[in-house]
Amino acid sequence: MTLIAMLPAFLGNLRGTQLIIVILVVLLLFGGKKIPELMRGLGKGVHAFKQGLADAKEEIEKPVEPSKKDDKAETPNN
Repeated sequence: MTLIAMLPAFLGNLRGTQLIIVILVVLLLFGGKKIPELMRGLGKGVHAFKQGLADAKEEIEKPVEPSKKDDKAETPNN
């Protein structure tokens, strides 16, 4: 998903001039050199989040193996 596609979700109904003003304020606050660093950090965070989701999904879908303790409880004693 591109940044342009995600902007409406985060900025609501900002259009035209309002969006340009927001972009200029962000440039003034962070500067041209900091923005790529911020985006890189954001990308790493999103990647880590997606990896965590994949790990959780894998853990949930993993079949349950009976433990050895359960096996011993089921076998009759002679």
